[in-house]
Amino acid sequence: MTELPARRLLLVHAHPDDESINNGATMAKYAAEGAHVTLITCTLGERGEVIPPALRHLSGAGLAEERERELAAAMKALGVTDHRLLGRPGRYRDSGMMGTSDNDDPDCFWRADLDEAAGHLVEVIREVRPQVLVAYDPDGGYGHPDHIQAHRVAMRAAELAAGAGESIAKVYWNRVPRTVVEEGFARLRDALPELPFAEVAAVGDVPGVVDDERITSAIDGTAYADAKIGAMRAHATQLEVAPEQPYFALSNELAQPLFTTEYYELVQSLVQSSVNSGRGGATESDLFEGLGL
Repeated sequence: MTELPARRLLLVHAHPDDESINNGATMAKYAAEGAHVTLITCTLGERGEVIPPALRHLSGAGLAEERERELAAAMKALGVTDHRLLGRPGRYRDSGMMGTSDNDDPDCFWRADLDEAAGHLVEVIREVRPQVLVAYDPDGGYGHPDHIQAHRVAMRAAELAAGAGESIAKVYWNRVPRTVVEEGFARLRDALPELPFAEVAAVGDVPGVVDDERITSAIDGTAYADAKIGAMRAHATQLEVAPEQPYFALSNELAQPLFTTEYYELVQSLVQSSVNSGRGGATESDLFEGLGL
């Protein structure tokens, strides 16, 4: 096996497109700086709603194939070469929105055996040996069953890997500070007449919003804005990105701000750091801070 770079980052996401929205600038930045960036996607999003009319005939396996192609294109835009489906392509199906009959599908990710699913991720951890793991919070950011399960699988895999002697030095959850979101929506409302969207989403529609003091780390991805926007546009079935504007919409057609500085909460650490989690706001500008790399 080829020797891996000194810095290694692992991200776990539920569906194709989640990675580009949440972490696109972070992934592009670290990939460009020579870090090994590994993305694990847990499902292919077979039950996602399709935005473009020309693609609305896609569903089930056909939509899964299209979203896998979109994911590959997004990773090319971000410069990420190591992206994998948990277990194998199609191993876990999209679970649909919480409270729907799709949650009862025995093959859906929501119904997956936790240790079995985490075991697939442990295999990747033992191969890649990441120092940093990025995952969702316990609510999955906004309560989607696949996001909640992705959180559980990521945290359980980190625990199992540590028990096998492969500890991950730093674990982060995706976050967005409330004031940043509120300011972004204020700018969006001012810009709305010039945008191809009719309505604006709400702060509560943005996953992972927390009070500012919960934020420990801010990654300035301004230099990688074009890469993030390109990756988001690659997910054409799921996202509509405004031309020349930092805004986008999901299938609900409600506009949201597009953030190129991305925020995190450090929740587990084996290293000395300037971060005092839960107090005083972001103090890190590098997820590898304190690792001496």
